[in-house]
Amino acid sequence: MSPKQQRGEATVDQLLTAALQVYASSGQQGFTVNAVTTASGVSLGSLYHHFGSFDGLAAGLYIRCLEQLCDTVFAPVGRTRTARTGIRALVQSYLRFTVERRDVALFLHASAYSGYLAAHAEEIRAAKAAKFEAVAQWLGPRIAAGEVADLPAPMLEVLVMGPIEEAARRWLSSTYDIDLKQAERILPDRIWRSLRPDPAG
Repeated sequence: MSPKQQRGEATVDQLLTAALQVYASSGQQGFTVNAVTTASGVSLGSLYHHFGSFDGLAAGLYIRCLEQLCDTVFAPVGRTRTARTGIRALVQSYLRFTVERRDVALFLHASAYSGYLAAHAEEIRAAKAAKFEAVAQWLGPRIAAGEVADLPAPMLEVLVMGPIEEAARRWLSSTYDIDLKQAERILPDRIWRSLRPDPAG
């Protein structure tokens, strides 16, 4: 990598790091291009050079946060032997990540209906698909063996991710009385039951 490329990567990292800090401290209303350039010390021109727009920066931050979440949450799954223990590991690591990396989790959940996701949908979809492929490969043999119901991939994702994403969203909002430690105890087996094949007959 050339020195120019190294400087470019450092600038991108500086902008994304500052953007997350701004969002974590100031929320959606304070998440502005001026706040990010001030916090990062990077010029507006440089921001546009690397991301094209402020929406591009926000989409880049979303992808970085998504990758951090997936890398942390999916890694324990690959070390498990059964479908049940894999699902348990995924659920527990997701909820723990939410607590330990609240800034990242908050940005991901708050971005769900933001314009920058729609504007960069293909890029985000590609990043997500690359990360979810590892779980799909792990699930495939377990579906073939009859451990997990043979359902369309989007439905499997909803059954697994839906409950834990909603639990995390409620905890992050601070307007609901929800205990993630309790969720960590209850949800894994409840989610696992929803994934088991229907009994024959």
